[in-house]
Order: sequence, then C-alpha cells, then structure tokens
Amino acid sequence: MKTNPDFFPMTGLATRFVNQLAQCRRLGLKVHEASEHHVLIELPYNEALIGYPDTGVLHGGVITTLMDTTSGCAVVCAIKQKFKSLEISPTLDLRVDYMKPAQPHKPIFGLAECYRLSSTVAFTRGIAYQDSIDDPIAHAVGSFMRISPEMIGDTFRNALMGDEQPS
Repeated sequence: MKTNPDFFPMTGLATRFVNQLAQCRRLGLKVHEASEHHVLIELPYNEALIGYPDTGVLHGGVITTLMDTTSGCAVVCAIKQKFKSLEISPTLDLRVDYMKPAQPHKPIFGLAECYRLSSTVAFTRGIAYQDSIDDPIAHAVGSFMRISPEMIGDTFRNALMGDEQPS
C-alpha cells in the first residue's frame, strides 16, 4: 500500500497517540496517514492473534481494537485541528458490524473519520478492510466523550505534541 504521510499533516500526532497505548504497541499498529478528516492504521497479521486455529483467521476482538483505536485517533486529530488543543476522549459506544472474516496472512487496515464534534461528544464512522475499501471486513460507528484539555497530564501532552509547541 502506497501512502504519503508527508501530505497528511496529522500523521505525526496520530503516530505518537497510537504509540502511547500499550495494546497498540503489542498489536504492532502502524499509522499510515492522518488528517483532520481521517486516520488510516494498519494491523499486521500476527499468528499470536489467531482466534480460529483451523482457519488462521484473526480474532474479532483484535479488529474491534483496531477500529476503536482508529476512531479515537480520528477524534484526537479532529479536535486538534478545530480547537488547536488536545483532549482525552474515551469511548462511550462502539458498534462494529462484521461483514466477513479477514483473510489469513494479510494485514488489515482501519480507516475512520470524526464526522461531528458536539460540545460533549465526538461521533465517528469507519471501515476495516484488506485489499479494497470497497470490500469491507467490518463497519464501525462510535461516540467518544470529550473531556477538557486541562484533564490531560503534562507527560501525556508532551508525548503527543512531540516537537510541536503546546498551544
């Protein structure tokens, strides 16, 4: 898959966010691109994550984690772009509709967008796929609580901001 992270200005922020989460590091999630409109994350195939040994298909919970992370990351990027600040946005609700099992030995991609920000809740939608976004493994919709920027600790804020100056 060809991606151009330099073209997508939020890729660094999204990468730092994902790398702060222990489960994301363990799963090997990799941010390919991020903007205020979308986030694209790859979940590499890993035999340790197989849920069905007879077929080699990854466990559905791993795909749920991919979509939760991708959606939450999209919220962080949308808030940063719109309000020039960082917020903690825990998942309130996430629905994942599985269309078909993922093919073994191939990575899975999660694409999500934050399509609405209210004063207290962010709303997302996303797709998990392998070869083509037009042939989805799953669809996801989520809502995330918006918590004020003051609730983020300095260590977490500094880790997410990287070389950027806090606003």
